[in-house]
Amino acid sequence: MQKTLNLKNSKIMIEEEKKKIIESLIPLFEKAGRICLELRIQGLKKEIKDDSTPVTNGDIEVNNLITAEIKKITPEVPIVSEEASANKANINLKNFWLIDPIDGTYDYINNRDEFTINAGLIINNKPEAGIIFAPAKKRLFYSYHQDKSFEISNDKKKILDCKKISKKGEIKAVSYSNELKPQIKDWHKKFNVTEHIKMKSSLKFCVIASGEYDLYIAEPRACEWDIAAGHAILCNAGGLITDFENKEILYGKKNFKNPSLILKRSNLL
Repeated sequence: MQKTLNLKNSKIMIEEEKKKIIESLIPLFEKAGRICLELRIQGLKKEIKDDSTPVTNGDIEVNNLITAEIKKITPEVPIVSEEASANKANINLKNFWLIDPIDGTYDYINNRDEFTINAGLIINNKPEAGIIFAPAKKRLFYSYHQDKSFEISNDKKKILDCKKISKKGEIKAVSYSNELKPQIKDWHKKFNVTEHIKMKSSLKFCVIASGEYDLYIAEPRACEWDIAAGHAILCNAGGLITDFENKEILYGKKNFKNPSLILKRSNLL
């Protein structure tokens, strides 16, 4: 694929360019998913990083595979990955990739199925496109433009439009923990949440985009690579993402730290 983003002139990608890039990554993500599942069956090699979180040989192998291929597809676009040091000291990034090779490493290690493989494309500090694969669930989600968010599962492709599929009167939330902090409880009361379920990976963005859940609220935690792909998928499907003060979430912040988050399927839950 030819170069598609002129960084020097800050050119904005047109829809067709983003479509080609993201759709070209689908076979790659499916391959990465097979690899990480095979490595888990063989027995993972685990280490603890400086931030006291675990990393496995699966995280590293998936990272190497995805970053190498994305460099070929968009060689002029910097890549920031959770599992690599490159570009993390750059405080002037506007157009770049954010990659989380395996989000939900605890679930990956413990033979659970909610972990995901993620890549989000940031243009002018906003998430324009993204792809997320949950290999153990065999659900792949991607988006490249407004109203162009999709899921592929069981060899079928469907559009994601945030249309509610739960029962009328139910407000279903996903949460980082089963035990909600007081501030999160207050937000749940404000939105009349009727039930919540723990979901630690970026899959939460996708199940809100699909209409399975309505809401996710989190205090400042984690980093931009955890949310970039999901942000693009959910917003392009018609969902809403802000911080607690109703401000837009932008990318390329210092240390790539996330602010507070409110994910909504719609203003009318």
